[in-house]
Amino acid sequence: MGKETQTNLTEFILLGLSSDRQTQLLLFVVFLIIYLLTVFGNLLIMLLIHLDSRLHTPMYFFLKNLSLTDLCFSTTIVPKMLLHFLVMKKTISFAGCSIQMFFFLIMGCTESSLLAVMSYDRYAAVCKPLHYSAIMTPRVCIVLAITSWVSGVLVSLVDTTFTLSLPYRGSNVINHYFCEPPALLKLASEETYKAEMAIFAMGILILLGPVSLILFSYGNIISTVIQIQSADGRLKVFSTCGSHFIVVIFFYGSTIFTYMQPNTKKMNKGNKVISVFYSVITSMMNPFIYSLRNKDVKEAFRKVLKR
Repeated sequence: MGKETQTNLTEFILLGLSSDRQTQLLLFVVFLIIYLLTVFGNLLIMLLIHLDSRLHTPMYFFLKNLSLTDLCFSTTIVPKMLLHFLVMKKTISFAGCSIQMFFFLIMGCTESSLLAVMSYDRYAAVCKPLHYSAIMTPRVCIVLAITSWVSGVLVSLVDTTFTLSLPYRGSNVINHYFCEPPALLKLASEETYKAEMAIFAMGILILLGPVSLILFSYGNIISTVIQIQSADGRLKVFSTCGSHFIVVIFFYGSTIFTYMQPNTKKMNKGNKVISVFYSVITSMMNPFIYSLRNKDVKEAFRKVLKR
């Protein structure tokens, strides 16, 4: 049972994904493999882009930023999660919970912005090929990347401030595997309407805004590709767009479901499973979907192996 106190809580108990010991050990193995693949895949992408001059293009510049985001995103959540699979006392201090939430939100919101920027980059490359180098100059690329990171920090500051400004004096049991606003708000001792509205407004800005740009970009890409005479060319672009859309559905679909619905006082198992998609799975998928299937990246990898 969680503690009942009249002062602000100093620690929380995370219930995790399962209370069954055998299931926890199985989940430990599964999430350890996912985390190792995430770390390996994203570090490899960053290394290859750094070493191969042919990958010093706008697309790979944004992919390098995405890999850094995914690496930090996963590292903010999974190591603590793995530890909790192995120990009986699954606690996290209030400070630790606050730090985890702040950095999780920075990485998640930055990733949302970067995915939108990357879709715009592809739109410029496919739909305006003659003007691409003039549109996506090094200066523009740097500004877009910095804007993505700054937007992540600002949204995180708003969400974290509104969530942590509430008093937490009741139960200290979080029915989740990490600290994020929707799970924490369920424990607040006062009315959460203002915090919910702030998080909802930030969700419109950082989730629905990028999704709209992505749909616009890929809609124009598809209409342009349909006009391509070469069947191979059409197939190549549709294959790329299809794989990118898988990431969009996984990441934005699960995040919008969690952050854009009214808060309830109960966190069910389905909500926790859905949050796995945006907090763990997409960080593993991105290197393989965006980069490691790419011919240029494969060639860069072969060159590194021959050194």
